[in-house]
Amino acid sequence: MNINNYCIIMAGGIGTRFWPLSKTSKPKQFIDVLGNGETLIQTTFRRFERVCPRENIYIVTNGIYRDLVNEQIPNLDPNQIIAEPTRRNTAPCIAYANFKIAKLNPDANIIVSPSDHYIINEDRFIETIQQGLRASQENDVLVTLGIKPTSPNTGYGYIQFIQSEYLDSHKEINKVKLFTEKPNYDMALQFISSGDFLWNSGMFIWSLKTIDKSMRELLPEVYNIFEKGKEYLNTPKENEFIKVAYSACPSISIDYGIMEKASNVYVYPSDFGWSDVGTWGSIHEVRHKDTKNNSVVGKNIMLYDTNDCVINNSSTKLVVLQGLKDYIVVNTEDVLMICEKNQEQRIKQFVTDVEVEKGSSFI
Repeated sequence: MNINNYCIIMAGGIGTRFWPLSKTSKPKQFIDVLGNGETLIQTTFRRFERVCPRENIYIVTNGIYRDLVNEQIPNLDPNQIIAEPTRRNTAPCIAYANFKIAKLNPDANIIVSPSDHYIINEDRFIETIQQGLRASQENDVLVTLGIKPTSPNTGYGYIQFIQSEYLDSHKEINKVKLFTEKPNYDMALQFISSGDFLWNSGMFIWSLKTIDKSMRELLPEVYNIFEKGKEYLNTPKENEFIKVAYSACPSISIDYGIMEKASNVYVYPSDFGWSDVGTWGSIHEVRHKDTKNNSVVGKNIMLYDTNDCVINNSSTKLVVLQGLKDYIVVNTEDVLMICEKNQEQRIKQFVTDVEVEKGSSFI
């Protein structure tokens, strides 16, 4: 295993769209949402242990989740948990991790990944990652993994690539032409038909030297903040410096800050069975289903004349359902939510309304 391989796992989100199972105190990456006995962050960490030395895997999360990380992934060095004092989107958290890694290994080759993705074919995924790492080690490029679309999904961003332009030594990796935000259905259908659009997975591969140069040139307002205090990183003074740094840091995504502006961005069209499991509906697609196409996780659940539902019971209560079709039913110790599957986009609004009318204890 290459000792220069590093991984940054981003695990600071709240997972509002998975409320009420996912709450501020324990968001979805720390929950076994698939019902397979392993939380999403545990699965992600285990997956990247196949390509990186364990000590080279860093987890960036909010400071309030440090104990959860230690509990679910024991025996980490404290330095491997990068605790943000507040949320500032993906560019600052990646910059923070980059500077910490740079003090240890300036020759690092880095994978950046969210903590909560679902991968069906892990062997093919690992092959893709290893190929991407070879490409980034050999070339001054920023590589993103693009997923070959299976439907005109409007919940994902899209990447358009140039089929005739690719890395000379890696012909399967194409030059990026355009990043596009989540389209409407008709536009997504056009993207699929064109054959040169991919889903944006939010996973990246690059050398430390390449991403460092890109941030210095394209995102100096973030880069300079961490550069000025790099001497404090990996020392007892790190936390004090980071509090000040994050208070001055803009909130900006790595996509907007770097990937949409850089001229050396390439995409690896990939097909390993992927979902960002971003909604209850996407969970339904990847979970095991019963003969009535219900995906059920939890105990003490009895169903009658119920079809095509997503059902989650994390409480000790008995749940009996009759006559439901295409619903999301989530029952916790303090909240019961019943929502039509085609209305799941309203869950974020439910959370906002609950906080206003009932207080933060339920979220």
